[in-house]
Amino acid sequence: MIEYRRIVLDGATVEVVRDGAELVAGDGRRVKIEDAVHLPPVAPTKIVAVHLNHRSRVEEFQTTLPSAPTYFHKPTSSLNAHGGAIVRPEGCQYLNYEGEIAIVIGRTCRNVAPDDAADYIAGYTIANDYGLHDFRDTDAGSMLRVKGSDTLCPLGPGLVTGWDFRGKRLRTYVNGTVVQDGSTDEMTWDMHYLVADIARTITLYPGDVLLSGTPANSRPVQPGDTVEVEVEGLGTLTNHIVTGPTPVRDDCGAQPTASEEVLSTALGGDWEYRGIRPPRRRS
Repeated sequence: MIEYRRIVLDGATVEVVRDGAELVAGDGRRVKIEDAVHLPPVAPTKIVAVHLNHRSRVEEFQTTLPSAPTYFHKPTSSLNAHGGAIVRPEGCQYLNYEGEIAIVIGRTCRNVAPDDAADYIAGYTIANDYGLHDFRDTDAGSMLRVKGSDTLCPLGPGLVTGWDFRGKRLRTYVNGTVVQDGSTDEMTWDMHYLVADIARTITLYPGDVLLSGTPANSRPVQPGDTVEVEVEGLGTLTNHIVTGPTPVRDDCGAQPTASEEVLSTALGGDWEYRGIRPPRRRS
């Protein structure tokens, strides 16, 4: 396996290779990992995320999966990196972590079979598919602001090639405490299936990213919290939560809400307690 990262080195964007505790540029310059300013390890043209995939998440919401995956789109302006700040806008309360594995496309991919999809994958990285559920009432269909607001798609720390996704453990920590603990073996649709499914009608280009779903127990985090996503063989993606300097504008658009829909999603789908019917799908 080889791990590639993108960092800011002497004012320039540089691709480096990990060598133990150091990162090595093509010209031989070295920097310690803890001293590096990271960028997202890839520059995608699109980020596509699956709604529900992990069985534990389905069971948590007391719902059922459709016969095939459903997806939403995160804009590239939501990209963030290892060590970056996740901004919760002032006036919002329900910013949830979702530790995930990201598939990175290696070459142009269109209309491929699941058995051939591996040939189009460059490698894998870690993602945290943050959700700003304060906007779920207005964006539940598109997930645009819920999942696509600025800073809500950190990727990293590196792109790892030659990694086998089977039987790998995924854990999320908040301030050092385990809050999610899952495995790729609980995914209903594996990485190859997801790539082939999307590529039936959407051309995937090198660097494009597919997010493969999160285990149970996504919950809100607060400014000052540190969130880490650890994936066996891929490392650890670390970010911290901050409050935005200004509130969401109130002279246009829908405003943040704390409805039953928002609360039940952000706090884990306690449907029986809240006395509402579970929806067909979640993310």
